Amino acid sequence: MWEIQISIAAEQADPLAEVLAEGDAPAWHVFSDVDAGQSRLTGYFESKPAAQAAWDELRKTLPEAIAQAEPSYRELGDSDWKDSYKAHFHAWQFDRIHWVPIWEREQYTIPDGHEAVWLDPGLAFGTGNHETTRLCVERLVHCRRDWEREGRDFEQMRILDAGCGSGILAISAAKCGFTRVAGFDNDPIAVEVSQENAALNGLAGKIEFYEAGLPQGLLNREADLLFANILANVLREHAEPLIDAVRPGGRLILSGILSSEINVVEARFRPLVPNASISSRQLNEWADLLIERE
Repeated sequence: MWEIQISIAAEQADPLAEVLAEGDAPAWHVFSDVDAGQSRLTGYFESKPAAQAAWDELRKTLPEAIAQAEPSYRELGDSDWKDSYKAHFHAWQFDRIHWVPIWEREQYTIPDGHEAVWLDPGLAFGTGNHETTRLCVERLVHCRRDWEREGRDFEQMRILDAGCGSGILAISAAKCGFTRVAGFDNDPIAVEVSQENAALNGLAGKIEFYEAGLPQGLLNREADLLFANILANVLREHAEPLIDAVRPGGRLILSGILSSEINVVEARFRPLVPNASISSRQLNEWADLLIERE
């Protein structure tokens, strides 16, 4: 097998991944390493000519800044090419939760009182290393602390992840003690990967994952905590159903937003909940939005 790599700017990673998903390009994948501050477009092919031909075809659909980049090629030889993506992902921690690739399970030590989210993302999904996911899970931990101080009953609270990807946020919520957790995605493979990751964590059948897009996945749903880690334009387009799916007193966490877009996103949501508390945080080029309904 041959690997082709093209370095891309960090802010191009999520939009490019969306383009690849919509264009049904299974040989191509976007990797982001937050710790290293690097993102790359990678493809795997049976020969170098096949890789070159695929790049020539794909670059016709890409922004000029990416299309003009010079790719690098590498023959993988006898190594298991399907596992080559593992080099891009590493365990990370926030508070008492650890997000650990399953291949590090044997050597990774979990301190007493801490929880691990074990993940096998496969080629197409992440381990949570991206800033947008980190912003979400940090918000999750803070929400849990707030509600614990208030004496809330976690078994009665509903958590919903819109666009669940590999199930990281839903599984993390379950690890935080929430028992009524669900997630949906418009990609059936994402739903399958989420279910597999839930099983890796002893949560098979305990988290509801289902196939749906926005706004269909929100119909007849009311959440105390709703995650929507998608893209800014999608969040703006579906602002009303996202707000409507949050219970009074509940919280909506929006991510997948470039820092340069945060004011526009906030301006779209604020009139829908004029009395809500709204706050934002930034991590590198990315930002989130927390809306707390009255």
